[in-house]
Amino acid sequence: MQANQKSVPLSEDIVAQYLAILEVARLDSSLAALRELVTAHLTRIPFENISKLYYRRHLGLMNLPDIRLYLEGIKRYHFGGTCYSNNYYFHLLLRSLGYEARLCAADMRTPEVHAVNMITIEGREYLADTGYAAPLLDPIPRDLDTDYEITLGRDRYVLKPQDANGCSRLELYRDGALRHGYRAKPAPKRLEDFSKVIAGSFSADATFLNCVLLARFARGGSTVIHNFALIESDRRRSSVHALANRDELIAAIEQHFCMPPEIVAEAVGELANLQDPWS
Repeated sequence: MQANQKSVPLSEDIVAQYLAILEVARLDSSLAALRELVTAHLTRIPFENISKLYYRRHLGLMNLPDIRLYLEGIKRYHFGGTCYSNNYYFHLLLRSLGYEARLCAADMRTPEVHAVNMITIEGREYLADTGYAAPLLDPIPRDLDTDYEITLGRDRYVLKPQDANGCSRLELYRDGALRHGYRAKPAPKRLEDFSKVIAGSFSADATFLNCVLLARFARGGSTVIHNFALIESDRRRSSVHALANRDELIAAIEQHFCMPPEIVAEAVGELANLQDPWS
């Protein structure tokens, strides 16, 4: 049930299942179609680590779920994934649909710890990131002359023009202060190039085994559950509602992300000393 390490196109039946989940028809590999795919992925498949917690505890999974388990989790439990599964499987979908797509690495505090997609269409390169818990609902051109900004509530995301090495830096500002970000590198990577950091993400002290983070986006709005806080944002403001206890957390995840409460309860049952994934 673990992911195949080889970056091969998906079978036709898997592509059909994936597109059905996204509610997107199969189209030519155009920029307009890419926009539709990126938007659909961000709006219909959440960033979340409940599946990571659940599969580790329920199945003993210590790697990415394979593509069938990934899609089954979305359909059956309204799961999504974290950066590796969401961006890697989106990468395979893009390649299977005929896009010139590269899986690339990005530096955070740890070098090459995040995965993104870079797609070339008619000689122009775009960044797509379906695994950063951010409202990047459109592919963003990388040949920028000035900053590319997205504002949603208290958060502002800024993609900078490429640096001298052809890298793109994304910065997250929260309430005006720089909070997080990454530097995406253009060199193509294989899934096995991430083997060490993926293995580390299943260690006992790993961030996404010691926190709760779910995020779903729409045009002009988002719903995020970050540990014991429910954050709802529109273009101008964010409201934060404290969740008093584990029962309220489970109920909020069921209400806003439609995940079965018994599944969520098993996933979060042993969490303590919650970490901040944006620290």
